[in-house]
Amino acid sequence: MHTYPSYPAPSGRAIAEFVWNNPFAVVVTSTDGAPLATHTPIVFPPGAVPGETLVGTRLWGHIGRANEHWRRFAERPEVLLVFASSHAYVSPSTYGFTPAVPTLDYATVHLTGRVTVLEEPAENLAVVERTVGQLEGRRAEPWDPAESKHVFERILSGVVSFTIDIDSESAMFKLSQDMPADVHARVRGDLLRGDHRHPDVAELMREVGVADAADPADAADPAP
Repeated sequence: MHTYPSYPAPSGRAIAEFVWNNPFAVVVTSTDGAPLATHTPIVFPPGAVPGETLVGTRLWGHIGRANEHWRRFAERPEVLLVFASSHAYVSPSTYGFTPAVPTLDYATVHLTGRVTVLEEPAENLAVVERTVGQLEGRRAEPWDPAESKHVFERILSGVVSFTIDIDSESAMFKLSQDMPADVHARVRGDLLRGDHRHPDVAELMREVGVADAADPADAADPAP
């Protein structure tokens, strides 16, 4: 992924936390010279939490057995994982100065690694249960899947689970941090209260803040 020096992730931990908070990824491999992609949740194994880097760690995922993508993993185990926030259109009407151009604010993380299909039913069940556990953990009152375990076991024949050993990470957090603080605040406020709300991007803007000595004259509109 091409990245711009003006829009880095604030830290390695921020990259890992972004993957934790935005687990619905695009899994991309190459087959016969053409890309093949599947959208699916990618989660951390039990006991694992976001650290300073994802390089050298292992993540878990699963897809439907009817999806032929998994059959290609053994042939080409190199995989790209793409995680993204929502994409927020930023109108120049929020800037308070002119001339100006519109842009998009967003964050994305790309990971590369090697995928391995899990063969054992117990491993398959563990990945499915962990996926539910991580996603339910976001809720104030998480659903308890214990009474539905027999249903999980029954549908496992239709699921293929896998691991991904991560060997590289890159990120771009393009969040108007090159704007002056007052402009940054107006953009963030518009994403929170305007007519095209993106609260996840607004929260990332709060976390990242503004760059030192930001100047609107330096605020270009780099294409994604």
